Amino acid sequence: MSAPNSVPMIAVERLTKVYRSVAAEQVTALADISMQIGAGEFVSVVGPSGCGKTTLLRILAGLVGQYQGSAEIRGQALKGPSRSVGVAFQDANLLPWRNILDNVLLPAQVLHLDMEQSRARARELLELVGLRGFERKLPHELSGGMRQRVSIARALLHDPEILLMDEPFGALDAITRDNMNFELRRIWKQSNKTIFLITHSIPEAVYLSSRVFVMSPRPGRIVGEVGIALGDERPLSVMADAAFGAHVGELRQALDRSEAANHAALPLRKAA
Repeated sequence: MSAPNSVPMIAVERLTKVYRSVAAEQVTALADISMQIGAGEFVSVVGPSGCGKTTLLRILAGLVGQYQGSAEIRGQALKGPSRSVGVAFQDANLLPWRNILDNVLLPAQVLHLDMEQSRARARELLELVGLRGFERKLPHELSGGMRQRVSIARALLHDPEILLMDEPFGALDAITRDNMNFELRRIWKQSNKTIFLITHSIPEAVYLSSRVFVMSPRPGRIVGEVGIALGDERPLSVMADAAFGAHVGELRQALDRSEAANHAALPLRKAA
């Protein structure tokens, strides 16, 4: 984590995003979002479907513009995709005709990086994510969890300072997902990256994170922040500890309060 007086790695201030349709209708996805994330932190965001979590991530990735407020990376306003940022989405999106090594090397081609150095780094990253020896395999020869590891390696190829992750393990079975969470914390500790994770899973957020932000139903607002005090070493067995359950309960209560407040604010419908 960065020192108190240092420039945060990610800074969002009063961020509001309104989508306008062809029919001139307006949908407010985000309303008055503010947060700061220090270098080396692992921060997650939880919230109900449609609350704007992915919109927030895509703004930080430089993929969505025309918003109010500010979004900065190391004190610099976002003006589009940044080489300081890598992104891993829910779908691994591997090219089926390219082997695993060549899939990891895709950013090197797009960014015109030195291919010899990039190839060496790609092999190091595949070892980091536990896929040494699979370089020549095709995507269909790997399990879902292994394909997501390839996606993470690809996102790290150009050595970004920040890794943004949008529900990367949502399609995996529970056992594979737990194992991938364990691997992700190991990768985070070894790579010293700042990670920003979007997830629907409260236990996943608690297990992985230094802090967890809670978002309200749309329009998405930050309605809670919970610091996770589970220690640096986190075997999967920590999920059975009372402290883990207490954090899960605290986040669940914050979500429940937010959803109850949202329902109370909705106008009543007249009976037919």
